[in-house]
Amino acid sequence: MQNRQHIVSAEQLTRDAYLYIRQSSLKQVIDNQESTKRQYNLRDRALALGWTRKQIITIDCDQGQSGAAAADREGFQRLVADVGMGRAGIVMGLEVSRLARNSADWHRLLEICGLTQTLILDEDGLYDPSHFNDRLLLGLKGTMSEAELHILRARLRGGIINKAKRGELKLPLPIGFDYDDQSQVVLDPNKRVQQAIKLLFKTFEQTGSAFLTVKMFRKMGLKFPKRPRTGPSKSVTIWAELTHDQVLRTLHNPRYAGTFFYGRSQAYRTANGTIGMRSKPADQWTVCLPDSHAAYINQDKFEKNQKMLLANAQAHGHDRRKSPPREGPALLQGMAVCGLCGRRMTLRYHERKGKLFPDYVCQSDGIASAKKICQSIPGGSVDQKIGDLLIETMTPSSLEVALAVQKELESNINQIKRLREKGVQQARYEAELAQQRFMNVDPRNRLVADSLEAQWNSKLRLLSVAEEEYETNCKKDSLLMDEKKQKAILALATDFPRLWQDPKTPDREKKRMARLLIEDVTLVKKDNVVIQVRFRGGASKSYTIPLLVNGFEAKRTPEKVIAEVNKLLDKHHPREIADMLNKRGWRTGDNRLFTTVAIHRIQTAYKLTDRHQRLIDQGMLTRPQIKKLLGVGCIILKKWKDQGILKVHNYGDNYMSIMYENPGDQLAKLKVLYKWEMLRRLPQYKDITLQEVQYEM
Repeated sequence: MQNRQHIVSAEQLTRDAYLYIRQSSLKQVIDNQESTKRQYNLRDRALALGWTRKQIITIDCDQGQSGAAAADREGFQRLVADVGMGRAGIVMGLEVSRLARNSADWHRLLEICGLTQTLILDEDGLYDPSHFNDRLLLGLKGTMSEAELHILRARLRGGIINKAKRGELKLPLPIGFDYDDQSQVVLDPNKRVQQAIKLLFKTFEQTGSAFLTVKMFRKMGLKFPKRPRTGPSKSVTIWAELTHDQVLRTLHNPRYAGTFFYGRSQAYRTANGTIGMRSKPADQWTVCLPDSHAAYINQDKFEKNQKMLLANAQAHGHDRRKSPPREGPALLQGMAVCGLCGRRMTLRYHERKGKLFPDYVCQSDGIASAKKICQSIPGGSVDQKIGDLLIETMTPSSLEVALAVQKELESNINQIKRLREKGVQQARYEAELAQQRFMNVDPRNRLVADSLEAQWNSKLRLLSVAEEEYETNCKKDSLLMDEKKQKAILALATDFPRLWQDPKTPDREKKRMARLLIEDVTLVKKDNVVIQVRFRGGASKSYTIPLLVNGFEAKRTPEKVIAEVNKLLDKHHPREIADMLNKRGWRTGDNRLFTTVAIHRIQTAYKLTDRHQRLIDQGMLTRPQIKKLLGVGCIILKKWKDQGILKVHNYGDNYMSIMYENPGDQLAKLKVLYKWEMLRRLPQYKDITLQEVQYEM
């Protein structure tokens, strides 16, 4: 290429010269040192163009970084920033691929260099990005560099995929597998590892929950193997407590079903240049070869586990029909379906008299759209009906269930026992190996002998702990299946109702028993509660139960009591009415005896006309009215009342709550009587008779 030194201006020479050095991998940095030397030699080109040695800035902090993106290259980002701020007069790189293999990053650098009048130098020549022809040539070089990277990747990926399609690609294996001498995938030769993984799958099948699987391992004091892929313990089998994420990784991994797969996830680039990963559906995997190697479970079992995990995951979908049985008393937890909208019903619990009662609620759409919830059904009577159905259904097959339960428990105990035996055998082997190492060392070499003796003692302590744990756990296991418990299991054949109704039977176990027979239960609340039970296998039954009233309705006074109180108020005051109702054996809405207060509350609540107003409506007179009418005092009125001269009626339960009948035609007679009473109080008229007073009047 012709000498283009004349395009260097004096103003550009006042700025710095930037030399960018990069190798794609650390292996290239170590093995391809000649390329690195060639890149450093570009400093001589800068000196020849007029820059001084102090003006040359070398950026080589991106060694071992790929040029496919600028996100993780700190040196390249610094270079672009300094160019944009006008500090660079020239940018040097051995070739375009050293600076960038991504067109977006390369053209961004070209544009900034063109705006700031910054030159670009590579092994082929000197370019000015502010000129169209130079920018066109540099753009073509960048495009070719990116195409070169694509071709290299395509060749490598093509070879990998071709090998993967034959199932011969060696990938990191999960715990429980290993490669033999012919690079074939086989089960781990360590029997303890095999039994631990088999027990995990079996426990999940029984419990139906990853969390309960972890809980069961912890309860039994069992460890689970893991094999770190990095660090000082790389490729070494380590035994530790089982964790929830380990269970999920194991259950989701198709390799345990003997399936070789490749391309289960896909890489993508985010807006900020970082690399992300997303999972692909199984039908979009690059390679999927079932039954490629030895397995712990079959394909059907693997797919069943995936469905169960999906059903257990509350975050997957708003219409999840199943979930693992929990501790609450709701028998249909995870199985109740709304008969109005078809969505899964959730649970609410309320406490009454120290006991929890469930309500089945369809509220997902109401929460999402702030609408009224679809329906809410009290669950106590529903659960009772389903329980009666299970008792009725389980009775014919209870003997088979009892025998299957007994066989399953015995199998679990034997498998756990064998797994613990493997742990003791491994601890004993390590102790014997440490003993052999100590016995073979020269006793005079005390530095080595002391170290080997300490290792031997440590292994002996671990063996002692393993043997003690084995003996303790075996005793616990023997208690699980003693003769008494075996008889209890066999008693299921005739005693299932008692077991179901026993308050000591855990709610979780009741739910598990219900799920053995029932697929789901559809509920509809109208005038009654309609229950549609769908059994496993497709059969279904419908039931109708009365709708339970709420607490307020349950304590409402019966209609017949209200009517009777209304009738009795015409002739009796509240105290008399309460006594009469109690003698008849009637009770209030909350099942209590009637009192005067209860009668008054009924009057107020149902707006019954009280006794006082009824007497007024009948023409009765109050005390002030009768006093004004007769012109007499309270003492005379009380005397006439006691003598029966004036007829009175009670409207309350005390002597003040009375009303008088209107004397009518007796008014004149009463006035005479009153005058006679008053005259007799005078000494001169103490012997006067009623007839004499009547004659005088």
